[in-house]
Amino acid sequence: MRFKGTWTLVRSVFSSYFADKVPRMAAALSYYTVFSVAPLLVIAIAMAGFFLGDEAARGQISQQIQGLVGQQSADAIETMVKASSKPSASLIASIIGIVTLLFGATGVFGELQDSLNTIWEVKPKPMGVKGFLKNRFLSFTMVLGIGFLLLVSLLLSAGIAALNMYIQALWPDVARVMAFASVIVSFALITVLFALIFKVLPDVRLRWSDVWIGAAGTSALFSIGKYLIGLYIGNSGVGSTYGAVGSLVVFLIWIYFSSQAFLIGAEFTKAFARIYGSQGLPKAHARPVTNEERAQQGLAPSERNPSGGNSASSGRIAPA
Repeated sequence: MRFKGTWTLVRSVFSSYFADKVPRMAAALSYYTVFSVAPLLVIAIAMAGFFLGDEAARGQISQQIQGLVGQQSADAIETMVKASSKPSASLIASIIGIVTLLFGATGVFGELQDSLNTIWEVKPKPMGVKGFLKNRFLSFTMVLGIGFLLLVSLLLSAGIAALNMYIQALWPDVARVMAFASVIVSFALITVLFALIFKVLPDVRLRWSDVWIGAAGTSALFSIGKYLIGLYIGNSGVGSTYGAVGSLVVFLIWIYFSSQAFLIGAEFTKAFARIYGSQGLPKAHARPVTNEERAQQGLAPSERNPSGGNSASSGRIAPA
């Protein structure tokens, strides 16, 4: 029965991957991410700079990004961050810049929520201006949450690095253990971030137990993807092929793969919750999407709701 349940889970993930057109959603998510990453990092640097100092925060965050996406992608991101954080000449320009920065930083979370709702086959009921402001507030809360996690990551990394230097002078072999501890801490924080997004953003009711395995799997996919993309870039010469924009092209490749990894993790979380967990029924302000609505988006009919109805009772499936 355990093997049968595992096979059902894997089959559901692959089936939903194609039914929900994950590659297309990943392309849209990549587009929004490109425009949001610089504002997000400007806010994160400001938050970290409050505790560490601006220059120290920039250096630490740059080092973290380089470790995550590689040197070429980090160069492209750093260029965008510098352009976004240039001081404005007037007060009005500064206000417009801050508003644009906030909307840019929160824009990717709106697309994340829409993608997750597509995967979960739900949509929010019309809520007008109030709903729009609520969603923006939720997105801004997520920005602050990411900034906090990044700050914790920076402090832990700095602490481990300092401890590692001290230990290396006394016990060189133990220093390798500390380096491994740094990797584990980074993996754990990224897992917490994904769990937070999977739990909070979609308009479905989930328990924390529904999202942890999917979040950890997504974090592992990111680590594997970083290694594979590094191999691809190193052997294909894609960075040098595009000349001056080579670092941006490398960054786009990484963003697209990361979006795919995130959405695959979301598909796994959906399948796991429906087979083993809390089912993921719509929240009070949302409803199931009908097959007619999915067809209008060019998506395959729902396996969960084959009749195309939109009643809440049609949203449950029996665990395998």
